[in-house]
Amino acid sequence: MEKSKGKHFFIAPGGSIESGETAPQALVRELKEEFDIDVKQEDLEEFGTFYDRAAGQEHLTFREDVFWVRKWEGEPRPSSEVEKIAWLTTDIPEGMKVGSTFEFQVMPKLKDLGVID
Repeated sequence: MEKSKGKHFFIAPGGSIESGETAPQALVRELKEEFDIDVKQEDLEEFGTFYDRAAGQEHLTFREDVFWVRKWEGEPRPSSEVEKIAWLTTDIPEGMKVGSTFEFQVMPKLKDLGVID
């Protein structure tokens, strides 16, 4: 998870899909920009599509395509736009705000699958 500078919520890395991009192409680009890691599209696997209110902008609804990242090169580190990164379980540290899609949909599904906790 990442917390961008000036934001209050930790969210999954990613962002908007640019014109002509697919969701996997956008994720590969965003992971390089935000975490300085190299990922190949063939190392991504669809996990699910989720709909929720935007963290901090609850009047908006967004679609989030979530992927497993099976392999990457490099050590994840915050970029110039990212303040902090964190590996999380469903036991979220007190005071940490996590985007609702991950807290209430993705992380419980990961726990049910026995991947976290």
